[in-house]
Amino acid sequence: MQNKTQLINEWIARANDDELNARSVLKHRDGTPANVCFLSQQMAEKYLKALLLSYTGDYPRTHDLNQLASLLEDYVSSIFYEMKSEIGFLNPYYVTTRYPADVSIESFTWEMAEQAFKATEKIKEFVLLKIK
Repeated sequence: MQNKTQLINEWIARANDDELNARSVLKHRDGTPANVCFLSQQMAEKYLKALLLSYTGDYPRTHDLNQLASLLEDYVSSIFYEMKSEIGFLNPYYVTTRYPADVSIESFTWEMAEQAFKATEKIKEFVLLKIK
């Protein structure tokens, strides 16, 4: 079984993997904007889970960024103040990029993908400063 530090590092490593893929798709346009939006949401989720793990030693099995941020409020009271727009922007991308009945894949644009990635970069910065 992994200790808490190893698990935090694993969440961050997996977020870094998603970041590499998202960056490549954004740079080469060899994928879809929807996938970048999904990877951005996943990166944010993994960073928030790493942060929650650093404070509590646990994390829920959820993809809801708002729920993760709510659980972090007792430890990082500024999370919604500082990250509210980023969390709100990214939160829908787990479901909308995975379930065809919700949103057409063609409705995702490169501009949306770039905004999603930038939002995740802010969350990454926020989380890594708090984990140190």
